[in-house]
Amino acid sequence: MLQVMSLTLPRLAVAAGASLAALTSLSAAPAAAAGPSLSAGHHRGDSDHLTVTVRDVNTGADGTFEVRCHPSGGRHPDADGACRALERESRWGQDVFAPVPGDTMCTMQYGGPGTARVTGTWAGRSVDAAFDRSNGCEIARWDRLVPLLPVARA
Repeated sequence: MLQVMSLTLPRLAVAAGASLAALTSLSAAPAAAAGPSLSAGHHRGDSDHLTVTVRDVNTGADGTFEVRCHPSGGRHPDADGACRALERESRWGQDVFAPVPGDTMCTMQYGGPGTARVTGTWAGRSVDAAFDRSNGCEIARWDRLVPLLPVARA
């Protein structure tokens, strides 16, 4: 992403009347600070605590589970895996728990009656997210967070 930005800096500077030197200094930021992963600058501490309530997944994984990350723990059956899934899917500027946008075209696919609700705090932000498997987009959203959310069967 930094390479693309550096190619367009001269045009941005001219269009915005900004100083090319000022814009260039922004593109010279270390890759670790500008990288896509949240984990590079993620505050590690008591702020990462989630409660996951799962219903009707048809795999015997129904229940309410707590998970803490950094370090991983809690009553979740796979706290380490849940934390790894959250880290893998977290990106700066994006909410890993965000719902599917309303104007998204999704396949008419049914993934079963499973539902989940995740509440708590992740990366210093409050979380209150609902999940289901009602169409292809929702199934993909759920599956991205396995094993925080359990593998589900239709």
